Amino acid sequence: MSGRRINHVLALALCFLAPPAFAQKGLPPITALTARSGGEIDAERAALRLEQADLDIRVDPARKFLSGIATLQVTTAIRQTRLLIDLDRNYTVSAISIDGTALKPGAWSNPEGRLAISLPRPIAADGRATVRITYAGKPHEAVNAPWDDGIVWSEWEGKPWVATTAQGYGCDLFWPCLDFPAGEVGRVRLNIAAPPGVQAIANGVFRGQTPLADGWSRWSWDARNINPYLVAINIGPYRELSADYASRFGNKVPMHLWYLTGKDRQAKGLFAEFAPTLDFFEAMIGPFPFASEKLGVVETPHMGMEHQTVNAYGNNYRKDETGFDWLFQHELAHEWFGNQMTAANWDDFWLHEGYAQYMQPLYGQWREGEARYAAMMAQQRRNILNLKPLVSGRVRTSEDVYQAEQGGPGQDIYYKGAWVLHTLRYLIGDAAFFDATRRLVYGRPDPRPGNFTPRFASTPEFERLMTEAAGRDLTWFFNVYLHQAALPDLVQTRTGDRLTLEWRAPGGAPFPMPIDIAVDGRTQRLAMTDGRDSVSVPADAHVVIDPMARVLRRSEAVEAIWRR
Repeated sequence: MSGRRINHVLALALCFLAPPAFAQKGLPPITALTARSGGEIDAERAALRLEQADLDIRVDPARKFLSGIATLQVTTAIRQTRLLIDLDRNYTVSAISIDGTALKPGAWSNPEGRLAISLPRPIAADGRATVRITYAGKPHEAVNAPWDDGIVWSEWEGKPWVATTAQGYGCDLFWPCLDFPAGEVGRVRLNIAAPPGVQAIANGVFRGQTPLADGWSRWSWDARNINPYLVAINIGPYRELSADYASRFGNKVPMHLWYLTGKDRQAKGLFAEFAPTLDFFEAMIGPFPFASEKLGVVETPHMGMEHQTVNAYGNNYRKDETGFDWLFQHELAHEWFGNQMTAANWDDFWLHEGYAQYMQPLYGQWREGEARYAAMMAQQRRNILNLKPLVSGRVRTSEDVYQAEQGGPGQDIYYKGAWVLHTLRYLIGDAAFFDATRRLVYGRPDPRPGNFTPRFASTPEFERLMTEAAGRDLTWFFNVYLHQAALPDLVQTRTGDRLTLEWRAPGGAPFPMPIDIAVDGRTQRLAMTDGRDSVSVPADAHVVIDPMARVLRRSEAVEAIWRR
């Protein structure tokens, strides 16, 4: 962590959650265009929608080679004379057909990782086409997944152990897609051909295993409404644990854990966490969004990622003093915050990670009470950097936000995001906070199985929903915490028996944030109207400001840690 000192427990969390100082790229190299996911989208691509993607992919671990046929059902909102589809140029495209008509090789090109297909005839506005693309090549290999993306080639007990990650660089590392969040696919049918002795695990519902003539097998999966970077391939010598969870909403959720051979004891311990963790999320937020498919977890040779219904898990079954597996809990949180509710613009990345990070101390509070909650929030507080605002107000790529050296907020999308939510909950109360959160996630206040679908959200919508739920203007709150980097400073002044507290916010912005103070053990709340308040306090009284640490503010102690 750039030479900074952190305690051992926190180091375990930071090794996954915080972006590294740089993202090292593996081989074969990818272009800057392929490494770019999201950002500004030109009109031709923004007008496209992938209604369905049928992917037949063969993964050859011995050769480190991938070949595939992608059949894409595409619709367009505007007239198109060509199609722009994202695909890493490390793949050779050997054939393309449009609506069954084969194109001549000169009809497509891919110099930089965006496949440009000249259409034999234009597609009218609101029209559709079936595009079949045959491709093959050596996929980009991840060096330090999941912080860099690509395919991870590994083995377990002499068998191939393979996984994919694509959040930063995008889906085009493995299949022809629309590499931006709004490129979400209505349906993905994924057929994975894998060698003998392993299973191929992916998103959605398992549709069966088919033996192939060469001794390999085809594993078929079917997923709905999935963001393109979440489509995942996992191959390994897996064993499986499964059960049905009886939801508090009356339905059942299939639960599956695929783990490596020889880890039965550890896997049973992790699987025992599935039902109580799911019950927490359903109680606090609402129904599991993908109950018609599964809650799936698969052991991977990298740390983890929130692959919809098949979360990658590589934490080696470790628990800390909380008594639960933070990585499993964090990735499961993304089924609500990231997969059900997706930020259409990566500038709103903090909605994914801030909420997912906040769910851990909330779960600690659910399990053990206020002491655990306070301890976990305090642990996260020391990692807030305040170098850049959480939100820029611009359309940005994933890496623009995630990588601090590219000018983004970096790890603040986790820790500062969580603390903003913590402070907001204190300000407006649980009823308003969780009502607005449900509306953000489900698009409605009364989610029930079957009455919602995955949706896109943004910071402006978050601000509007929280303001409506609170019933008062919160512009001052969002302007300081989301759109400014520096934190508000609470200045104390004593004059005789009078204690005055005054907020000094970035740029002199108004900041009427109420604050609790304890005087000789008795706590009262100061309204801080106009950002200032005072109270009579005996000169010899013991005063503690914000005794329960509810408000995110400047801390000289934390700043001193980062100066070491």
